[in-house]
Amino acid sequence: MSIVRDAFPQPQPFALAVRVYYEDTDAGAVVYYANYLRFMERARTEWLDALGFALPALEREHGITFAVRRAEIDFLRPARLADRLDVTVEPTGRGASWLDLAQRVLRDGAALASAAIALVCLDARRFRPVRIPPPLAAALAGLPTSPRRPAGRAASPQEPH
Repeated sequence: MSIVRDAFPQPQPFALAVRVYYEDTDAGAVVYYANYLRFMERARTEWLDALGFALPALEREHGITFAVRRAEIDFLRPARLADRLDVTVEPTGRGASWLDLAQRVLRDGAALASAAIALVCLDARRFRPVRIPPPLAAALAGLPTSPRRPAGRAASPQEPH
């Protein structure tokens, strides 16, 4: 007997395929921990581009950029030289000037790293928080809104908002 958890299919998170190169690894041919952040940054850039909002265009046309305000990462298993990985982006919450994302680095579906990332939308010249531009806000309209968590308290990717 199977249990149906949800009658409606859930959208799949955005995923970027990444291959581990020699430059990504340490002396033991294991991905250096800081490179997981690089993989996640690339996936966020490609996610926005897939939504139709390339970063250079956001800055040029709307005068904004995004900055990471907080990153909380759990390293679960090592990635190694020549591994083929999927790096996911899944929006978990939003406000007028911020986005919360869950990101994972997967190998063959198994999580190697899991992160909660908080982004803030900034005026590209003054580096002050500003509202997310209306076209991008409209594209993100289906995301849940939630009050900002207290400083220093990050949501885990498994924790509901």
